[in-house]
Amino acid sequence: MSFNYEIGDVIQTRKKHPCGSDQWTVIRTGVDFKIKCIKCGRIVMLDRETFLKRVKKIVQKAGESVQ
Repeated sequence: MSFNYEIGDVIQTRKKHPCGSDQWTVIRTGVDFKIKCIKCGRIVMLDRETFLKRVKKIVQKAGESVQ
């Protein structure tokens, strides 16, 4: 299953961050992904393989309004 992730997408990870949040904003894509925790602001850089294993689902695509 192939997904296209874009800068600004909000994703949910399989495990929670130590701050308690499991939602992240994608701030860089390519060979490596850089994601930012929505709750505490921590920035983490992951290689593509690790990122794809950790993502559970896309919560909100970039440019869409919250409903």
